[in-house]
Amino acid sequence: MSDRASELRAAGRDIISLAVGEPDFATPPHVIAAAKAALDAGDTRYTPVAGTAALRAAAALHFKRDLGIEVPPSQVIVSAGGKQAIFHALLATLDPGDEVLIPAPWWVSYPEIVRFAGADVVPLDTTAAGGYRITAQQLEAAITPSTRWLLLNSPGNPTGSVYSADQLRALGEVLARHPRVLVMSDDIYAPLRYGTGAHATMAVVCPDLADRVLTVSGVSKSHAMMGFRIGVSAGPEWLIKAMGKLQSHSSGNPSSISQAAAVAALEGPQDFLLDWRDRFRVRRDAVVAAINAIPGLSTPAPDGAFYCLVDAAPLMARFGNDEALCLHLLDHGVAVVPASAFGSKDGFRISFAADDTILNEAVRRIAEALA
Repeated sequence: MSDRASELRAAGRDIISLAVGEPDFATPPHVIAAAKAALDAGDTRYTPVAGTAALRAAAALHFKRDLGIEVPPSQVIVSAGGKQAIFHALLATLDPGDEVLIPAPWWVSYPEIVRFAGADVVPLDTTAAGGYRITAQQLEAAITPSTRWLLLNSPGNPTGSVYSADQLRALGEVLARHPRVLVMSDDIYAPLRYGTGAHATMAVVCPDLADRVLTVSGVSKSHAMMGFRIGVSAGPEWLIKAMGKLQSHSSGNPSSISQAAAVAALEGPQDFLLDWRDRFRVRRDAVVAAINAIPGLSTPAPDGAFYCLVDAAPLMARFGNDEALCLHLLDHGVAVVPASAFGSKDGFRISFAADDTILNEAVRRIAEALA
């Protein structure tokens, strides 16, 4: 959808794209300065495959300060974005016939990576009424002798769902009875939570499971560093080493300049993140109210991230499916992503990581397109 929007723009069409999940804020100046300084210093050679010592230490600081996970740098790996870490972790541990439990709706790459590794995807369907979260009973019923991983994303993409400590604890009680099952905790959106209290993550809430939890984080969403392509992950040493071996043969080290910038991002000032979160919250509230005012559309207020998963089921008799609906909206100048891309149906995802004026105009066009 993003590519189609770009093509239409190149042809002269006025297209507002709410399809890509990236903050619209500028990368912080001190991060840019660190990248420039690294270039000026000639920091352009290979680094250790798993990341520079400076960045692994900065990542360990981040995991402790921001997520509550105490981990030595030796149990941290730096990758070219969080996606690469997920890819390597699954590819290093899955065999044909293994099963991976993924709550749906899910981020689009999760099932594709599992299938690439030769394993089987087991969807765990969730609903808006249930906060788009799986239950302990649902998890227990889904685990089989072939289950190898549970993938959790909190705050989630595309739903913005957030698991509380109590909810994770209930899942952890189930997992404690199944020692073969590993847990992928994708916490890339942790700084973007709109509720109160500390962020809850499995490695902290259930410390007895820590030796089989991989926590994925990074600077793309939090520090508006999407193009720098830096992810950081913490987990048991055996898994981090396995991921490092695979990374050594697939891509080698992440960009040396990007790593220097990420050190500045993780060790530098963090107070601006609160301002960004407050601005996202204002946008969220405005978009949710505007969408719910359009006949045939509805969406709950997401608890985190910067997405709304919009239900358009009442319009399916008119359009047939959500892909046709999204193409119709694109014809009226707004690019969004069909819910079917995320393992759901009959709706679409909006990213509200855009200027207020742009969001207002986008929602106006959606209402006009459906009138």
